[in-house]
Amino acid sequence: MEWVGRKKLCLDVAKRVETALKSRGLKTVMTRRTDTFVELEQRARIANRVPSSVFVSIHFNGSRKTIISGGEVYYSSSRGKWLASAISRSIKSRVAGGTRGIFYGNYKVLRETEMPAVLVECGYLSNKREALRCADTAHRQKLADAIVGGLLAARRKE
Repeated sequence: MEWVGRKKLCLDVAKRVETALKSRGLKTVMTRRTDTFVELEQRARIANRVPSSVFVSIHFNGSRKTIISGGEVYYSSSRGKWLASAISRSIKSRVAGGTRGIFYGNYKVLRETEMPAVLVECGYLSNKREALRCADTAHRQKLADAIVGGLLAARRKE
């Protein structure tokens, strides 16, 4: 799937997460609402302006090994690991294709945010079967619901 398609999928899932959180009365802040690139440092700065928050960066993955499939959740701090675990469990129980687990990631948006932060890879678009699944709006809604479910589960355990 081409890069433009990937960005649109990410934004679609993010907007679905936002809608679900707002319907539960939770405040959200998006780093982008349109197909525009926001520098990584700017994303972290936007997040750091919101006290008592969490940061969730939503992506779709790709690999030269086209057999790889499943979501992944990355963290870089102990608080991020706790949040990543909750989101990964939720994805595993709600989404076809499941999850490959949680992993430490030394990503700028995770390093430079001051709150619990995760980077969610929703699936591998390089895997033809998973790419077709991710192109389906019902599947993307399940991904969003799983991310929200993990966020809410983590919030209850605070």
